[in-house]
Amino acid sequence: QVQLMESGGGSVQSGGSLRLSCAASGYAVSGYFMGWFRQAPGKEREGVAALGSYGSTTYADSVKGRFTISRDNDKNTLYLQMTSLKSEDTAMYYCAADRVNWLLHPLYKSWGQGTQVTVSS
Repeated sequence: QVQLMESGGGSVQSGGSLRLSCAASGYAVSGYFMGWFRQAPGKEREGVAALGSYGSTTYADSVKGRFTISRDNDKNTLYLQMTSLKSEDTAMYYCAADRVNWLLHPLYKSWGQGTQVTVSS
């Protein structure tokens, strides 16, 4: 059974940086398509970044050039490095995994419970 656990969220000022981690168990991240999503209060869940099994990356336009998705196969962990954070990046961030490449669509089969990111201006 695939299990995902996010960490690394917190409160930062505008312009700051955070690195989110998503520790996976029950499967090897190298063999799955994975993504980061976020959901702000009153808004739909939106895709932020996606990572293919061969290392291809996809980013939402709103985070291109600021966020970087990566994984460490040895640690079985997915990361999201976030820089130049803005107040509009404030949301609960979730990681997701599936055998299907859903890119930035929130149709992944497995989800973590989320980690809160709050950016103050």
